[in-house]
Amino acid sequence: MAALPSPRTLDPHQAPSLRWGILGTGWIAERFTASLRRHTTQRIQAVGSRTKESADRFAAAAGARAAYGSYEALVADPEVDIVYVATPHNLHHAHALLAIEAGNHVLVEKPLAVSAAEGSEIAAAATEAGVFCMEALWTLFLPKYDVLRHLLDDLRLDTVLADLGERFAPDHRIFRADLAGGPLYDLATYPLSIAMWALGGPPQRVTASGTPAANGVNGQLAMTLGYADTAVAQLHSTILGATPTTAAFSAPECTIAVDGPFYQPGGFTVTWASGQSLRYDEPAGAHLAGLHFQAADVARRIVAGEIESPIRPLADSVALLEVMDAIREQVGIPLPGTPS
Repeated sequence: MAALPSPRTLDPHQAPSLRWGILGTGWIAERFTASLRRHTTQRIQAVGSRTKESADRFAAAAGARAAYGSYEALVADPEVDIVYVATPHNLHHAHALLAIEAGNHVLVEKPLAVSAAEGSEIAAAATEAGVFCMEALWTLFLPKYDVLRHLLDDLRLDTVLADLGERFAPDHRIFRADLAGGPLYDLATYPLSIAMWALGGPPQRVTASGTPAANGVNGQLAMTLGYADTAVAQLHSTILGATPTTAAFSAPECTIAVDGPFYQPGGFTVTWASGQSLRYDEPAGAHLAGLHFQAADVARRIVAGEIESPIRPLADSVALLEVMDAIREQVGIPLPGTPS
């Protein structure tokens, strides 16, 4: 191969402009709206929070035209085209259904829900209502992952390696069991999803072990996904400290080493068995530099009358939750909302 293929990602500025309703006013909602305002023509129509004061503050910063002191009022706004659910993981199910039942298209922050049963209910409700629904796994919409998609289509992988670890202050909400704390729903979503995407679907075997944080919430996970006798994914995620956060895809022909953080914009190197190497680079950046790509894809799909995106279909999101269910049961992590 003389050169790597170019990404087929369309210009986000050219996507049809929808009116977004933001359900939740936390960290990820701030970055999502900032990314849309900087990189697209999408419009922040309205914001809904548990209090009017919180909604007003967020609306002023995000340039929203309306602010509501309840989620019910937000989803009832006839000027909203699509609702972005950005509340804590254990509330995704209830808030996605709230938006769908009001007739809204919906983009739900990852993971779609906290169990396969909840995810399946969201998918069924969206299908019945005929509205667009997707899990906001923004990584797969980045230009570098389209280049990787080109490459992986021609490879038979035998190994995927990925880790994602961050250090958090003890008072961070990721240590709160009542908010689905621990690495599983926050960080592990990325290595698990990338492995399943690269290896073509759900695994035949899942094994996992973990250790607790000081307050008893699960602190780290070691996870192995087995694919018959053909491939294996070795994955790790932790909230106890920073790790390289890199990923690698290996096949007999070559190895692809993705720079850390692998789930954000950045680069990777392909090295063939012959010793030849090729490099892909794009400007590195975190959420602000990348969240808008998924929003642009969503806007195009909705205007085209589609109710899912082939880049992240709901079946893939539910399959991820089935793997998470297996990990949770093996490690002894309580289902959020149930007694420990």
